[in-house]
Amino acid sequence: MRQDPVSSVQPSDLELTFLFPCLNEAETVVGCIEEVKRQFAEHGFEGEVLVADNGSTDGSQDLARSAGARVIHVVDWFPDVPRRGYGTGLTAGLRASRGRFVVIADSDGSYDVASLPSFVQKLREGHDLVMGNRFKGGILPGAMPPLHRFPGNPMMTLLGRTFFGAPIGDVNCGIRGCRRDAILGLGLNSMGMEFAIEMVAKASLRGLRIAEVPTILRPDGRSRRPHLRTFHDGWRQLRFMLLYSPRWLFLYPGLALLVLGLVLMGSLALHPRMILGVRLDVHTLVMASAMVVMGSQTVLSYLLAFQHATAQGVLPHDERFVRFLRANSLERAVLIGGALVLLGLTGVAASAWIWAQRAFGDLEVSSMMRLLVPSATAMIVGVQLSAAGFLSSVLELRGNPVSGSSVER
Repeated sequence: MRQDPVSSVQPSDLELTFLFPCLNEAETVVGCIEEVKRQFAEHGFEGEVLVADNGSTDGSQDLARSAGARVIHVVDWFPDVPRRGYGTGLTAGLRASRGRFVVIADSDGSYDVASLPSFVQKLREGHDLVMGNRFKGGILPGAMPPLHRFPGNPMMTLLGRTFFGAPIGDVNCGIRGCRRDAILGLGLNSMGMEFAIEMVAKASLRGLRIAEVPTILRPDGRSRRPHLRTFHDGWRQLRFMLLYSPRWLFLYPGLALLVLGLVLMGSLALHPRMILGVRLDVHTLVMASAMVVMGSQTVLSYLLAFQHATAQGVLPHDERFVRFLRANSLERAVLIGGALVLLGLTGVAASAWIWAQRAFGDLEVSSMMRLLVPSATAMIVGVQLSAAGFLSSVLELRGNPVSGSSVER
């Protein structure tokens, strides 16, 4: 994403900005602004109502100004982004806000802002992110599609709690409050609906203080279809969660495959076995070999992905991981990988010697495969490990800090 315009906004002495992202919300935006202003007046909040317009063509901008809101155009903040979505709208709004605290809600009239004092109270208590919870506050009939209510939002919330340790019960709630500086410091950069997940994930990973406020979800006031696309946006959110949790994407599945494959290979290395009336023989041994290869490759992918993500600042620094990399250098990876390759070659040589003893004639396939399959597996894993060691070292390379200097030969 492009950086702020030259006239970057600095927060003033205002305590609160109420931010509405907007795209063709002429039917509802005025009512939303007036509802917030009543809350401001009733509770004595000093702040502003800000509308981040994402290119409305129905006059939403003029209506918002007439209702007393400050309007910014998202295109001014992201002129090089061809398609500006929910994430770009909120990012522009957060950067343009003048309040120390920012509360966000959709401009379709679906959120009851009577909970605003609770959000402000939590922020004043020192929380960095305050999430609404529609399941605790109440979902009025017709306010949420059945597929979103069960299983969509509960499943995404469960994944958010599992992957990131997020202490919340409604990860996709569209009304939320935050401390402006803390959230901008997270470096949020999603352009679409996955922005909602990114905010929660990064806040959790970086140890920000998070709280919840029960909030009521109402049917929105629009006559058109919502911008949200269930399967498209759901996949984008799931994709984001997996990419930001390499342990669940790579490490845990890889370890499961690796351990299961090794157990099967060990149990079938000498002779077939009967399990629950099923005879497991060399065919299962081949599948066990595939599990070991896939599992080892997936675990190595985790190590490389986590190394790159932490080096780029995408994921927070992990001192334990740094110590692990230091203890397992390129030389150690190549040494262990080379040993596995040598072990595999020894098995292949033994197989060739056995075959030569029989004048390279017919062999008993089952017994020969028990030697060849583990040998081939060891060679493949050894090459994978050595290659991963070199790739890890490549990821750690830094350019010559002395620009234009010559290298002495």
